[in-house]
Formats: sequence, C-alpha cells, structure tokens
Amino acid sequence: MDLLSNLSLGLETALQWENVLFCLVGGALGTAVGVLPGIGPTATIAMLLPVTFSFDSPTTALNMLAGIYYGAQYGGSTTAILINLPGESSSAVTAIDGHEMARRGRAGVALATAALGSFVAGTVGTLVLPAAAPPLAQVALSFGSAEYFALVVLGLVMSIALARGSVLKALAMIALGILLGTVGQDPTPASPASPSASRSCSPGSASSRSPSVSSASPRSCATFATRRAAAASCPA
Repeated sequence: MDLLSNLSLGLETALQWENVLFCLVGGALGTAVGVLPGIGPTATIAMLLPVTFSFDSPTTALNMLAGIYYGAQYGGSTTAILINLPGESSSAVTAIDGHEMARRGRAGVALATAALGSFVAGTVGTLVLPAAAPPLAQVALSFGSAEYFALVVLGLVMSIALARGSVLKALAMIALGILLGTVGQDPTPASPASPSASRSCSPGSASSRSPSVSSASPRSCATFATRRAAAASCPA
C-alpha cells in the first residue's frame, strides 16, 4: 500500500500544469542536445543544469531534469537511424536495424518506432522499478567475485556477438578497453582497478602531472623569491 500511495502522490505532483510544461520543455531541449554524437543524457543534464537554478520550486526543476534526461536518451537514436552514428552508447543497437530501415526509405517508421518504444519502455520501467528495486538490491548485494566475473564474460561475449565486420577488430577494441580499464582506481570502492596497476598513472601522482606544470613550478618559486627579497629591501 505504501508503494501505491507514493506512486499516486508522485503522479499527482508531476501532473500539475507547470510541472508538465517544464517537463515538455526539458524533453525538447534534451532531444535537441542528445542528437549531437557523443553527448549522452548525463552530459546533457550537466550542460543544462544551470537553467534550473532560478526555479522557485525544486519539484519543477526535477521534472525538467527528468524531461531532459528522457529527451537526451531518445535523441541519440536519431543520428543512429539517419546517419548510422549513435549519439550515445545505448543507441548502438538502434543503429543496427534503424539505419538499414532508413537506407530502404523507411526512416520515418524507424524514428516513430524508436519514439514509441522509448515512451512505452520508460513508462513501464517507471512503474516496475519501485516494486522490483528492493529484491534486486538484495540480489546485487549477494554477488561475489564469481558472479561479477561471469557478468564481465557475458559482456565481452555480447560485444563480440554484436560486432559488425571483422571479429579481429572487435577483439582488438575489447582488449584495448580492458587495458584502459586497469589504469587508476575503481571509482566505487576506491581501490586499484587491477592488482598490477601502477599508482604512477593515478590522478594526482607526480608522474601524471603535465610537463608544463612541472617546468613552471621552479619559475614560479624563483619569481616569488625575487619579489619577496625586493619587498624586504624596501623601507617601511
């Protein structure tokens, strides 16, 4: 009953006319920015977040940010369908069938299908997530090293299965991604990403500093010492 009451309260608040209006504006802005290749929902929200700073109601700001997120999530499929260039990583699968439909003169059908699929999936996901989140969290907390390793292997196998063209190139890109992923620290537990990872590549280490900064430090110290000596020699 608590779940239903919370959902009804959220819908009642979200369906107020000002919240719906700003959600539609956020969806339009998110779609316009999400069309740009390489800019996903997270980057779109970061770029458009200052727009909500002047809002009096935090609920209106959150509704607009939700519209921006969903608009950017859908906007990435536009370039994936029309020019075979996914706007973000989640639109890569859309490019497989969507661009083929566009090449056959059915781009409008592909775009409409992507929009309808995004709406239905977003609506169903919003309704199912509050009920499924607690048991899924319990399952996630029970995961150990074997389960995480199995998930990683599944992801690698799916990457090879969805790769188009040369399988050797797909394997090379996967190996490069794994190699880059072993550098530095894991952002969640703040531990080294790999047992053999070198801390010399971690952020803030001496070897990761820019050469220009390293060469500028002695000059800055010399300039500071000269000015201090000049200030000490001046009469009070």
